[in-house]
Amino acid sequence: MFKKPLLFVFALLLSLAAFQFDAQPASAFLPDTPSKSAAQSQLNSLTVKSESSMAGYSRDEFPHWIGQGSGCDTRQIVLQRDADYFSGNCPVTSGKWYSYFDGVVVYSPSELDVDHVVPLAEAWRSGASSWTESQRRAFANDLSGPHLIAVTASVNRSKGDQDPSTWQPPRYSAHCGYAKWWINTKHTWNLSLQASEKTSLQTMLNTCSY
Repeated sequence: MFKKPLLFVFALLLSLAAFQFDAQPASAFLPDTPSKSAAQSQLNSLTVKSESSMAGYSRDEFPHWIGQGSGCDTRQIVLQRDADYFSGNCPVTSGKWYSYFDGVVVYSPSELDVDHVVPLAEAWRSGASSWTESQRRAFANDLSGPHLIAVTASVNRSKGDQDPSTWQPPRYSAHCGYAKWWINTKHTWNLSLQASEKTSLQTMLNTCSY
């Protein structure tokens, strides 16, 4: 007589455990993420053109992880912002992070990279090659929007400098947010995109519900 209630309770516990495993903390979603409609308008306004060459490119052309005050650099600020909790100030020594791209939970900052949503090399090919060093520094350290995110080093390095036509987050449910962030970054910084890149972004944006 107790079998059905027990089975129900067991199934409920399993579903709650699965939800807890897959649930992402609020900090995983970046500040100032545009709505689906806003991102669509931004995507529609972007210039579509072939990419420029990599001639002259170096990461040194984009001075990054600059001081942000109080002994903290850009990387440390992002680690603090994206953590569920953390110990240490600058540097952060431990904490808990949810890597949005691959759904991995990390407890050591040494396992994390701070990803430029639009990679530096991609920005170079999309218009940043004509910027001043000051503009490139501002881009590489931009904390004002959804342009930087702490993710596992492994997933960041699998991405490299690829655009969404050749690389998308392995976690399918991250496609919506990633498309919004990529579009917003290119729109904010007046960067162009390729036709194949736009097609992939549109497909990813279509997965958004709002």
